[in-house]
Amino acid sequence: MTRKPYFSIVMPAYGVEAYIEQAIRSIQAQTESDWEIIVVDDCAKDRSGEIADREAQKDERIRVLHLEENVGLSKARNAGMKEACGSYIWFMDPDDTVDKDVLEQVRRSLEKNPAEVVMFGLVEEYYNGKGALSYTHEICPEEKFCMGKEELRKEVLSLEQQTLYGYTWNKIYSLDYMRKLNLKFETVTLIEDIVFNVQYFMDIERLNILGIAPYHYAKRLEENLTNKFVPDYFALHKRRIEMIYDQHVYWNLCTKEVKQVLGGLYGRYILSALERNCDKRSGMDHQQRYMFCRALFCQGLFEDLIPVAKADESRTLKIALRLLKWKRTMLCLLMGRGIYIVRHGFPILYSKVKSGR
Repeated sequence: MTRKPYFSIVMPAYGVEAYIEQAIRSIQAQTESDWEIIVVDDCAKDRSGEIADREAQKDERIRVLHLEENVGLSKARNAGMKEACGSYIWFMDPDDTVDKDVLEQVRRSLEKNPAEVVMFGLVEEYYNGKGALSYTHEICPEEKFCMGKEELRKEVLSLEQQTLYGYTWNKIYSLDYMRKLNLKFETVTLIEDIVFNVQYFMDIERLNILGIAPYHYAKRLEENLTNKFVPDYFALHKRRIEMIYDQHVYWNLCTKEVKQVLGGLYGRYILSALERNCDKRSGMDHQQRYMFCRALFCQGLFEDLIPVAKADESRTLKIALRLLKWKRTMLCLLMGRGIYIVRHGFPILYSKVKSGR
């Protein structure tokens, strides 16, 4: 008979030989012991799979699935999901760590409110190019147990503003519900987590938000995906906004206030795209950047959201939104160039400003 633990923890592993042991140790240290770890060795070229095998020999709650070819994050997660036996599933990254009581607190919350998903906050840990911890930034939500669709759906946009909606590793999901939906991760760069979450959250009825930040999310300036150049960055994040917009239309919640918030979020991605267009790897000269900006002003999503967009406390975003609303092409391009200079010349300063510090 196959053992059915309460939690299945899926860890896709590729190029994480320096971190995976520490990640596994943080699970073994949990005050809640009813779990299994499924390490998915995505045909790693380093010792990630070997280290996982060594740990599995010492702890029967750890299994290692060795893939025959490198399939990428989404398919590796799907492979781990297929092997999972738990009541709840967690997609933890193998280069992060968690506090020792997180699973206990999640289980306790589920005993109070048997939700389809439990989520919690995180601590962003920024490491410089030499691997030294430069600073931390905690994102901790307000605790709330949502026991109905109406209450739950009103929380989603606030969670997206806090950057908490898009991640999968700060959520623990009902595996039975996931399989009922036949939900899988889509193979797409950067936004695979939010694509998954929008689909998962569409019709759920219960959500537990824990007012804790037990997840230590390592942001390594030399290695983090967001610091690599992604040619279709803007198209991907435009899709992100469109998906959340469509979700609120489906929920009959697409009010003026929702558009104001989504407009602010969309403005952030536009600003980031203007900065990324200055990178030599974009292959864009000044004329092409100018045409990108002019074409942007004519898009339906821009016309729908930017005129009503509101910024939060970010002074930079308030200025950017004003320029976008005025459709001042040259000033928008200058702002993008200025952010590019700061990002590449002073990466730690850029990260601090971006995280709101």
